[in-house]
Amino acid sequence: MKKKRLFGLSLLLSILTLLIEAVIALIVAVVYGFTQESPNAGGGSALFILFVPVLAVFGIAVAGALSVVLVFPTAWLSDVLGRRFGGREAWWWVPVVAAAVSFVPGVALSGGAGPVGIAVAWLLTTAALTVPALLWRSRRERVFGPVTLWGLVAVVLTAVVGGVGLATGVFPEYRPPTVISADIVGRWSDGHGGTLTFTADGRVSAVDVELDVTGTDSDSDTDSDATAGDGDGARDSCTGQGTWTYEPGTGAWSQMVDVTVDQCTFDYWNVGGTESRPALYQYIGDPDSGDLYRLTRTSGGS
Repeated sequence: MKKKRLFGLSLLLSILTLLIEAVIALIVAVVYGFTQESPNAGGGSALFILFVPVLAVFGIAVAGALSVVLVFPTAWLSDVLGRRFGGREAWWWVPVVAAAVSFVPGVALSGGAGPVGIAVAWLLTTAALTVPALLWRSRRERVFGPVTLWGLVAVVLTAVVGGVGLATGVFPEYRPPTVISADIVGRWSDGHGGTLTFTADGRVSAVDVELDVTGTDSDSDTDSDATAGDGDGARDSCTGQGTWTYEPGTGAWSQMVDVTVDQCTFDYWNVGGTESRPALYQYIGDPDSGDLYRLTRTSGGS
């Protein structure tokens, strides 16, 4: 009977496996992000490359902590239960224990989604824990090479499938709706009392449109999910009359609406949303932050 692998080597194997899983999950998340409505789906910041070494160190630390806190206990408990109820260790106890251990993390990762979302998050968390736990209890001596090789194959295959899926339209990539000037005419609201009303003759009326006075230049306010005027004293609002023009740009991503209101400083408004529910938005501070002040149309023009 082969001896169990040393704890340190099992720990390294678990860290390696979790890192491979994390890279695969990241690729899937990126591909999924391209299919969802997102103002940053059209590209990312090149500065991300500079953070890769930091993320790698952070990832190794997190993988090590998860290995000690979750993977090792799962592998150990599965062996204990196997000997207790079956007289010998059995691999199939690993997914059973992993499912129990993963329930709370799975629910947390679901982000408060419904039953289906919780079930999917629980299943994925269980699978992610099961693989390193099975490898932890493996008696094979030469396992690092195959795990690394097949891990790289899985990473490359995931990236290729995702890239081909986006290129062929199997995974439909999000694009902002293409609009014309007439589509802008009407009343647009942030859902918290702030509105912009555009008329066909190029006039605009602003009512309590939030301004982010702490942002750079004229960046405007807050995400649509946030409550306007949160009372922190860092925001101001704009009410007044002015003019507007629509700039089609060179494509869907470069469309913009330029709004000029006396005594109010606005940056241009980007076009987002969907064909059925278009939106106008501005970034708050750094565009890479993803923080937005968003207006959706509540009425059309005549």
